[in-house]
Amino acid sequence: MAAEEVYGSIKKKAATSRSWILLDSTGEGTILDLDKYAIMHRVEIHARDLRILDPLLSYPSTILGRETAIVLNLEHIKAIITAEEVLLRDPTDDNVVPIVEELRRRLPSANVAQQMRDDGMENLSGQHDVEATEEDVLISYNVESPFEFRALEVALEAICSFLDARATELETAAYPALDELTSKISSRNLDRVRKLKSAMTRLTARVQKVRDELEQLLDDDDDMADLYLSRKLTGSSSPLNESTAHNCFAESPTLGSKISKASRASAATTNGNENDVEELEMLLEAYFMQIDGTLNKLATLREYIDDTEDYINIQLDNHRNQLIQLELFLSSGTISLSLYSLSAGVFGMNIPNSWTKHHGYVYKWVALIPGVVCAFLFILIVAYARQKGLVGS
Repeated sequence: MAAEEVYGSIKKKAATSRSWILLDSTGEGTILDLDKYAIMHRVEIHARDLRILDPLLSYPSTILGRETAIVLNLEHIKAIITAEEVLLRDPTDDNVVPIVEELRRRLPSANVAQQMRDDGMENLSGQHDVEATEEDVLISYNVESPFEFRALEVALEAICSFLDARATELETAAYPALDELTSKISSRNLDRVRKLKSAMTRLTARVQKVRDELEQLLDDDDDMADLYLSRKLTGSSSPLNESTAHNCFAESPTLGSKISKASRASAATTNGNENDVEELEMLLEAYFMQIDGTLNKLATLREYIDDTEDYINIQLDNHRNQLIQLELFLSSGTISLSLYSLSAGVFGMNIPNSWTKHHGYVYKWVALIPGVVCAFLFILIVAYARQKGLVGS
């Protein structure tokens, strides 16, 4: 009995453990096998926040800012971001592996970062003959961006690109299928379009959840301020100075404007202005526009599907009307022939009469007159239906 209890305890612990990868500010990754209690103790979050990252539970896309961490649940991206490290769930998943590689590339080591900063500042502080490139400036700005924002940007870029790729694949498969259905209505084509429409509905719901979460963040400055973990931790960083933006503006007005905005946002972070969220707002707006474009792409596809359905319904109504017209002609002919058969039955009765000696002459009129009457009746019915618009002209 004791052995069974120990085995059950070990099995339960293994079931509750999950594989995580830890990426620090140097970009180095470490595979961890931790249960929820170890994770909660490490990043100082509540169990209800960690439950959002449980793949066995269905939670909508969520970006939560806590005192010392950002809880991120975006489709297959389930991560906890702090001011110094990133914990990413299920690092061996095929969709997560590229994100891990991108995080390693975007989170350089401290020595490399310092060298990049020094090189960037040296290039930007020269005279008008300095050979500064946009890549140098953006590298310098990336170094100055807070760690949590760099990690958050990688996650947003990955999920937006992933959903956009799925929408593109759906478009590639849907438009030819819809065109084929328009040219030929068959059970196979209808079933194919039905499956594509179901896939589009599910994908639209996934994209809409991500878009709603970004829109909710952009509408609430307090929620955005909660994501400034570095500001809470240290309250200081090294912003790009105004002379940098001025020199860069002399070389490129557009680039200078970007760096000037980045400098003001970074300066706000340094000064500890909790009401200034311009840096994060610019980051979220960029990916909000991207995910909104994906949603518009799916909306256009839905409109195309609806138009195709309307066109097919019109075709089916036209065929149905043709069948009704055919039924009208057949019914009219059936009535006329029934009357003709009635007359033949009446005159074919074996009843004595005075016409017997003239049966050859009488038969001609008996066969001719009912036939003419029945034909006239058929024409009369068709003309009446045409006059009332029941059949086409």
